[in-house]
Amino acid sequence: MPAEPGQPWVGWNARATIGRGPESNTEVDGGSRFLTMRLLTAIFLVSLIAAGGGTVPAQDGSPAPVLQSELQEQQALLERVIANQKKNDLAQFTYERLERQEIQKSTAGSQPPEVKITRAVPAGTGVDRIPVGPNGKPVDAAAYRAELEKLERSLSWAAEEGRAQREAYEKIAKKQKERSDLLDATRIAFIYTFVEREPRGDRMLSKYRVVPNPAYKPTSRATAIFSKVRGYLWIDEDAAQLARAELEVTEDISIGGFLAKIYKGSHLVQDRYEIAPGLWFATYSQYDFDGRRFFMSFAVHERTTYSQYRRIGPPKEALQAIRAELGKSTSAKTYP
Repeated sequence: MPAEPGQPWVGWNARATIGRGPESNTEVDGGSRFLTMRLLTAIFLVSLIAAGGGTVPAQDGSPAPVLQSELQEQQALLERVIANQKKNDLAQFTYERLERQEIQKSTAGSQPPEVKITRAVPAGTGVDRIPVGPNGKPVDAAAYRAELEKLERSLSWAAEEGRAQREAYEKIAKKQKERSDLLDATRIAFIYTFVEREPRGDRMLSKYRVVPNPAYKPTSRATAIFSKVRGYLWIDEDAAQLARAELEVTEDISIGGFLAKIYKGSHLVQDRYEIAPGLWFATYSQYDFDGRRFFMSFAVHERTTYSQYRRIGPPKEALQAIRAELGKSTSAKTYP
């Protein structure tokens, strides 16, 4: 049971939901656009949910604090959401999906967006993206098979146990630790206020307003960004799952000192639905960023839909599935 409308509490903490490692079929931009997307996406996602950290003392004219019993109910709900989110995070690495991405790099409407449709398959240390047609089927059978064979080699490597693999997974663990540290900082970085309940299909969602906690003291450049974002999130209380989130940048954000800046008004949205029993994944994400890199202005407007989720399993299991798709024996020798 959430707080009554207008009653705030501080808190929330969760892991980033869409972590990505090296991706063999994804073009990586080493400039500000890539850094901006990775950093703001991480902040957006980790600030959606947090472990309860108490309430902010009421100020003159502000609503009275909620009852202790209500806070305990909120905490119980949040603990369930956190547990479910962690389960979603782990499961995400074993599900492939179809991604349709629209990228508008110029002023909206000045030219058609670039459209990329890919089959995204977890490959151990990253996500392999294979170009496909609008229906998710291959456009060029030969080219598609070549991509599957690349994926087979990636999965075979990821399934091996060697020094290189250990080092790769250690790097992933380090990034997860960094995200975890960022998550810990969100415990008291935001104030969450229940707004209302809204229907979505045949389910009811609880909407919360998210604003920076003025009492929070940033401990790094990354956590300093928390004070420059606010928005709303929607929780499905029956399932204890995050269903939707919207976040807006309220002040210009500098990235890498003078290297880049994201302008006030940049916006992020994500919708999540139940994909398998007890598992909720993203079905739609939207990023609208405007800013500058060095002395050049840029605009990034991306809309991505995620569909056709299918469990493919961890590397060893996924390797067998891809080999079967290639018509190879599933007992074939792995690549060195």
